[in-house]
Amino acid sequence: MIVPQLTDAECDTLLAAHPGWSISREGRAIERTFIFANFSEAWGFMNRVALLAEAHDHHPEWFNVYNRLEITLTTHDAAPEAGGALSERDAVMAAAIDALL
Repeated sequence: MIVPQLTDAECDTLLAAHPGWSISREGRAIERTFIFANFSEAWGFMNRVALLAEAHDHHPEWFNVYNRLEITLTTHDAAPEAGGALSERDAVMAAAIDALL
C-alpha cells in the first residue's frame, strides 16, 4: 500500500513545529543530530526511540558514534521507487522523538 506523501506546505508545517529537524535526501527525508554527554546517554536515548519505533511501526535510520546520534526519517512506502518520501508517519515520529528530550 502506498502511503500519501506530505505536500510542500505540510513539510513546511512539520519543520516549523520541529525546528531541530531539517530536510535531507532532496526533500524525501528529515534528519536531526543529537549530542549527549556520553555514550551511555546516547544509547539510552536510542533504546527509548527504538521502543517508540516499535509502537509506531515506523523505524528510523540512524548512525551513532560515542555521544553523537544522527536520525533520519523517511517513509519507504510513500515512494518506494525513489527510496522513500516524507509522510504523516515521519511527522508523528519526529514529534514522539522530540517529546523524549
